[in-house]
Amino acid sequence: MIAGVGRSLKVGSLSLNLPFGLGGVTIDVSEAEVRAAWALYVEYSTRVAGTELEEGLGSPREALTSLYSLFATTRDVLREAGPEIAQDTEALGPLAIRALNEGVRPFLVGWHTTLLAREAAGGGLEPDERARFDVELGELREQLDVYVAALGKIAGIRRDG
Repeated sequence: MIAGVGRSLKVGSLSLNLPFGLGGVTIDVSEAEVRAAWALYVEYSTRVAGTELEEGLGSPREALTSLYSLFATTRDVLREAGPEIAQDTEALGPLAIRALNEGVRPFLVGWHTTLLAREAAGGGLEPDERARFDVELGELREQLDVYVAALGKIAGIRRDG
């Protein structure tokens, strides 16, 4: 154990169903995880990528930028929370990292590459690409909504619906 770093007080155990193929987990929630989950909940639920937009509206570049910003935000929250939220593989820290790497990153890599090529040629996504982008972004948002609900559950937030 690192000097000065101890386990946070556990506040309960939760069963969660996570998106992105992460499956069902049982997490022993600590006070530090409650605080970190709240910070992540606020960030994820207020981003463009975390709220549903009408199809064809908004900018693909802005959506990608919003999604990309979740990496820095998550790193900051996890760094601030410290190693006590990473005591095992079913702790908030490792799960948050997996959600980004296995859920958000594949979408970003594919669409960032496509959009960069179109922008370099002086344009944007072709209409068929934009339609596919909107569908895939909608699917990602559905998965992110499941993740946000799990963060809310860890943070003790009750959501209707």
